[in-house]
Amino acid sequence: MPAAIAPVVVGTVLAGAQWKPLQAFLALFVSLSLQVAVNYSNDYSDGIRGTDDNRVGPVRITASKLASAESVKRAAIVSFTLASMAGLVLAYLSSYWVIALGVASIAAAWGYTGGKNPYGYKGLGEMSVFIFFGVVATVGTYYVQTLEISWHAFTASVPMGALSCSLLAINNIRDRQEDELVGKRTLAVRLGDRGSRMFFVFLIAATYVFALLSGSAWTLLTFLTLPLALPLVRKVHKGASRTELIPLLGATGKLQLVFAIIFAVSLAL
Repeated sequence: MPAAIAPVVVGTVLAGAQWKPLQAFLALFVSLSLQVAVNYSNDYSDGIRGTDDNRVGPVRITASKLASAESVKRAAIVSFTLASMAGLVLAYLSSYWVIALGVASIAAAWGYTGGKNPYGYKGLGEMSVFIFFGVVATVGTYYVQTLEISWHAFTASVPMGALSCSLLAINNIRDRQEDELVGKRTLAVRLGDRGSRMFFVFLIAATYVFALLSGSAWTLLTFLTLPLALPLVRKVHKGASRTELIPLLGATGKLQLVFAIIFAVSLAL
């Protein structure tokens, strides 16, 4: 959920005096609905492919047979529908270009592990997450309130995208061995154990660098989150694996939410 909330918070703060409460709420609703939808669709698609049969991470609904595959698929469709309905209202209030963004977002969410050629199985998941839960969510939130696109908003979207990617990176490091066995060529599988851990460190570092580039000296306040970030970096870099990474996933989500709040405050100042 922090991956859906954080970019909307930052995009809304960037709108400044032009912020519009209804558009901000709808952007948040769309983002959350898409996050729920992509999780249900991934659960369904991975479950029917058998990818989750030997899962290390938290329980998946389809693979564990806690619910039927069809009911999980229906839950994904309902979530996509809710996101679409709110998105249409948002487009009416702002610009019909938002519809194109919505269609692209839904296609990306479903195509991550769904369909005949899921791009998540080819190591492109992090790129998609960066684009949609970073750039599109942040700049899109800013746009629907201001009807403008700025480099400032784009730069501010990079930390959001990097932190969202770090969530996926931990997931993929945790599941790397199992994914490789079933032919799921995630970026962690392609980079190998050491490379994928260094990539996680790079994402956290990029978060702070681009935060500093996106505003005034007030963005130094984001360094207040280092006590949350540094233990994560240290544990991942030193080789935490499998079930040891599950609590680190939650800690990364906490880092993203706290970072986004402090980052938003610094941008407001």
